[in-house]
Amino acid sequence: MHVQTVKTGGIVSSVVLVGPDGEPVPPVTRFLRYVLDSGRSPNTALGYGYDLRLVFEFFAERGIDWREFRPALALELLGWLRRRPVRGPAQRLGLAPVGSGGRLLAPASVARVLAAVSSFYDWAIVAELVTGENPMRRRRDVALAMVAERHRPFMGNASRQQPVSREVRVRLPHRLPRPMSEPEVTALLESMTCLRDLTMVLLMLDGALRPGEVLGLQLGDIAYGRRRVTIRKRDDHPRGVRAKSRNERVVDLLEPRTLDAVNRYVLHERPVDASSPFVFLVGGRGARRCEPLSYAALVRMFARRLDTLGIRTVDKTPHALRHTHATAMWEAGMRELALQRRLGHASPESTRIYTRVSDQQVRDEYTAALRDRR
Repeated sequence: MHVQTVKTGGIVSSVVLVGPDGEPVPPVTRFLRYVLDSGRSPNTALGYGYDLRLVFEFFAERGIDWREFRPALALELLGWLRRRPVRGPAQRLGLAPVGSGGRLLAPASVARVLAAVSSFYDWAIVAELVTGENPMRRRRDVALAMVAERHRPFMGNASRQQPVSREVRVRLPHRLPRPMSEPEVTALLESMTCLRDLTMVLLMLDGALRPGEVLGLQLGDIAYGRRRVTIRKRDDHPRGVRAKSRNERVVDLLEPRTLDAVNRYVLHERPVDASSPFVFLVGGRGARRCEPLSYAALVRMFARRLDTLGIRTVDKTPHALRHTHATAMWEAGMRELALQRRLGHASPESTRIYTRVSDQQVRDEYTAALRDRR
């Protein structure tokens, strides 16, 4: 089985799971069409496609019709996924276990597949393709409801929004962000020879913009006088780049070097004959000149630069610059709610990862305890 995409004007218009016979797998193809029709990102549809490919390979191996999937088989699916070997390189250091047959699926990948199965059967029930309850059973999570720092609905315990969890799941580690060190950041900035690349790096480093948000910027989104940029939800990038969040926000850029770099790039390096409103374009004299830059091009640029400096590791991606900014702002005293709004996080849980880096209150009390102990 494999996943195929169809692009219209450079943008993914459909995602199809193709079976061993070369024909589309009807239920998955319909589900992926629903994912795109509901306004989700093509990358989300692709992710669902790759995850459900594994699930339907499990069905084929077991000789099971997908409509016969039951909770007991969900337990077998979990074990099958945990022992599933993968051929591609690891995306993160130390996250994927290694078995006798080579590297196995990482726990996070297994959890993502299980979530895809749950979403698929939720859709199949609504589409009246199957009857009964979702085989990926959910239950009210009493333990999660008792977590003190968990975000709670406005109505508290009176709200109908009760925390639930799937009965078949994988325990995942709560990992710390991986910011780049100050010497690494300094070396990266000093090594930049292309003004366009320097500008993109500074927007991620000083503004905590996601890579997709940087590539999706248009000239009208930059307010030089007010020293800010507006992150807007767009679906018209020719290279399929999209912002992760659907919530538009304003990001202040008070570090002089950042907007100065944007201004110099737009005035002196950005192709003057470009008709595209997007800020970051392909330069040079090639066939793709004046086309908006793709996400893959940004990732390759960043990887090449780190390779040249000899500091590249699998956890150093363009997104690490956002982690670097958020960690520095938290350690400098920025409040959690303010940091959440700056980063554009929908939930406080996403921001709280940075509060575990250096909790000043814990540090102060620890210092006081050491002093009293003496």
